Amino acid sequence: MGYYLNSNQMYSLYESEAKKPYFVDKTAMLKVLIPLVEEGNNHICITRPRRFGKSVMAAMVGAFFSKGFDSSCIFDSLKIAQASEKSPAEALAVEEQFDYREYMNQYNVIYLNFIKPANVSKSYDEFINSIEAFLIRDLRKSFPDTDYWEGLSLADFLGLIYADTQEKFILILDEWDCIFHKSYTTNEDRKGFINWLAALTKDTGYVALSYMTGVLPIAKYSSGSTINNFDEYTMAVQPKFSEYFGFTEEEVDMLYDRYLKRTAFPAVTREELRIWYDGYHTAGGVRLYNPRSVVKALSNNCLASYWTSSGQYMEISTYIMNDRADVKKDVALMVAGEAVPARVEEFAATSMNLTTRNEILSAMVVYGFLNYEDSKVHIPNRELMDEFAKTIRERENLGYINRLAMESDRMLRATLKGDTKTMEEILQFAHDTETPLLDYNDETELTAIVNLVYLAARDTYYVERENKAGEGYTDFIFYPERTGDPGIILELKVDDTPEAAIIQIKDRKYMLKFQGKMAERKRHTGRILLVGIGYDKKQKDHHCRIETVQNV
Repeated sequence: MGYYLNSNQMYSLYESEAKKPYFVDKTAMLKVLIPLVEEGNNHICITRPRRFGKSVMAAMVGAFFSKGFDSSCIFDSLKIAQASEKSPAEALAVEEQFDYREYMNQYNVIYLNFIKPANVSKSYDEFINSIEAFLIRDLRKSFPDTDYWEGLSLADFLGLIYADTQEKFILILDEWDCIFHKSYTTNEDRKGFINWLAALTKDTGYVALSYMTGVLPIAKYSSGSTINNFDEYTMAVQPKFSEYFGFTEEEVDMLYDRYLKRTAFPAVTREELRIWYDGYHTAGGVRLYNPRSVVKALSNNCLASYWTSSGQYMEISTYIMNDRADVKKDVALMVAGEAVPARVEEFAATSMNLTTRNEILSAMVVYGFLNYEDSKVHIPNRELMDEFAKTIRERENLGYINRLAMESDRMLRATLKGDTKTMEEILQFAHDTETPLLDYNDETELTAIVNLVYLAARDTYYVERENKAGEGYTDFIFYPERTGDPGIILELKVDDTPEAAIIQIKDRKYMLKFQGKMAERKRHTGRILLVGIGYDKKQKDHHCRIETVQNV
């Protein structure tokens, strides 16, 4: 075993993962990869957002194929060993008498997780030279009969080994794009890395399979150094491999059952897992949860935002906040719960020079901050909504939108106190301030503004938009996160009175929504505030009314 060649890092990482209480078995993907290995000279790149299980899957592939160790003690108990459990798609990929042991631990595997050398290096040259030095050392030890001389490139040395021995290699290139985010890399360095990958993988006889993962799709260039030999599989566009990254609804059900059996005093409901971590959608129609966040919530018995802001997010947010008014408007609408039309474009990995609205939104889809579905983008779940809401409340350069959000603390306090005069003043401020990004006479955007002035409520409430309740649809329902806080039902009326809004809440029995939801959450005393807001387009003014009822 070497440092990169047939490394025990793959084995130990996947073995420890398989022993964890909230492990999900995704080894069925190996049945799709095995035919590609048999054919040889196949190259795939699977891109997914951060924390979607890419490195675990890369370690699984390496631990299965590498001849550096015997991994039967891991895989004999997993789905790959259960040939009878093939889906129709899997049945097409392998013979009926499939025996996984014919392929397990039979190949030389080069496993490169680029994060470590990128993090410890101080320049691009140091990064690439370190990788080549370690790997050439491994190869010389394993293939001592093949001549090597100083200055021979890694790709050429692999070619000589193949010429001498006919040995083929599986290349696992994990987090391939991480070097692009390092401050020490220049545009020339990034292009040089693309060329290095092309030399390593393109038109070579020694590659059985190149399995590459990362966040960014491969940049397409017109030059001859383009890595055009890879088949790319992104979450938003290509359905293949969708079910192997992220957790499906059924997998989260399984994990939640495991959680209930393991946890003495469960503090997380199944519905809360959906609200916080669901919301991603693949091109194949599969709905996915953020896997790392689900596991953290169940392991810690606590809902929280386990998505920590990355440098990539901060860089993209700079474009959003400073450069484009149309993107600011989109963000305001999405924070208010709306989906906005967008065209997800190929995002060039070697550049953060985002100039158009679609480029910025596309980049946010690639990084996992937005979900793309039915030609629209939206914020996928509570975890990410909290990140966006925090940004809006902290960034003064958002101007009008930031000022609305900053008024939201006062708006919530006034609502809880029944202070309708202050509520009307804040809503009038939202209308009368400088020319807004949102057209106040458009009903959708009027609803978005009301949502923004209640942004602070999300710190202590879960807010649902236009959800089926009783015998109709209510504009907003605020479910309390803290014991003792009242529930809130808010109905917005254009060219009608707040009294009419409250009558609608009562007549259509919107309060019934609290019975099922709050019975599950067990945090509600039964007190509900019925909030009616009326806006007169002609007079351009607002009127509010609040009634308190006791739900039974």
